[in-house]
Amino acid sequence: MSILKILFIVWGVVTGVLVLLWIYRSTLSMHEDDAMFIDDSSKNMREEQEALQLRMGKITPWIRILLATSSVLILICAGLAIWQQLNSTS
Repeated sequence: MSILKILFIVWGVVTGVLVLLWIYRSTLSMHEDDAMFIDDSSKNMREEQEALQLRMGKITPWIRILLATSSVLILICAGLAIWQQLNSTS
């Protein structure tokens, strides 16, 4: 198996995980409310929103890392494919 195929497989896995995290974050954000809950009668709603914000805060750095990794990998794959094409025709 060539290095290019391995890189494409790794890129596909990283990008797949990235897409799954994006979908998960979008389902979390669907449950997010735009209102602020200040009084004690809506304490449960406030706690749910705080927990939701905490989960979204944990996911966001992973999305950024995976997005950067996916971008770098696809650039490396493209560069390697071009380099192989230039060397094979010479």
